[in-house]
Amino acid sequence: MIDATQQEDAQLDGRLIEQWKAGDQRAATAIVERHAEALARFAGRLGVSDDVDELVQDTFIRAFSAIDTFRSESSLRTWLFTIERRLVIDRRRAQARRGHELEIDDMHAASGFDALDVLVADEAAQRVARALARLTRMQREVFTLRVQEGRSYKEIADILGSTEGAARVHYHNAMRAVKEFLHD
Repeated sequence: MIDATQQEDAQLDGRLIEQWKAGDQRAATAIVERHAEALARFAGRLGVSDDVDELVQDTFIRAFSAIDTFRSESSLRTWLFTIERRLVIDRRRAQARRGHELEIDDMHAASGFDALDVLVADEAAQRVARALARLTRMQREVFTLRVQEGRSYKEIADILGSTEGAARVHYHNAMRAVKEFLHD
């Protein structure tokens, strides 16, 4: 069922890309609407706390300007994640050259339940955030793409410029490290 859904998504994205290339601006809007939320989530998981909307916009600008290079070997979303990840890396390098440190705030879980529920959820979120912070950058990115974005190992390898085997190893090591931290 997942494969059928992914195939339908790929076909829809393919049609939208062709319509956009033919001059239909509504197709570009539809592509943005389909993928912007996932890109914003991914940016947050990569540690981007400021200017997420700007990052997502820059991702689409870069993607639309290079749409002719998109080879349908991976999904459009995988390609967009790859572009966004590279933009994040470029921004971090630029900030490092300027000598500024990137300050990242912990994400806080909130719910409509009572104060105890909010407290427990906040504590759990903080423990998970601390566990993820202990991972290497590659482990954190693989973990995020696999667990929170539901990407396959092939898609993860495409996004990170790695191999499926390496993605599996990084995921396994990340899961082990997170479990160990959470059980301590």
